[in-house]
Amino acid sequence: MNWNRLDSKETLDKIIEDSNENPIVIFKHSTSCSISAMALNRLERSWNESEMAEVKAYYLDLISYRDISNTVAEIFGVMHQSPQVLLIKNGECVYDDSHMGISYQNLKSGVAA
Repeated sequence: MNWNRLDSKETLDKIIEDSNENPIVIFKHSTSCSISAMALNRLERSWNESEMAEVKAYYLDLISYRDISNTVAEIFGVMHQSPQVLLIKNGECVYDDSHMGISYQNLKSGVAA
């Protein structure tokens, strides 16, 4: 899985703009949480590059960039969770889930919808 870093407001602005062309996944990860590490590992093991070729994936380190995480929650109208995955299409969050609810299959279905 090829992660891009979400570490600035400018990158978040680019995500919103780029989501008009292709779906974007944001994974909000707490580097100090074992549940977050497990959810990240499950997503990475399930990720199929050919199925998700059009999707650009971003990784947000919540501990280092809490202000960006708060901005993500505000802009997309989702409650902050950790870990959390968001699917962004046309500038809007069309799917989000957290903890053990994070599912590659659900993301894939959201991309296809």
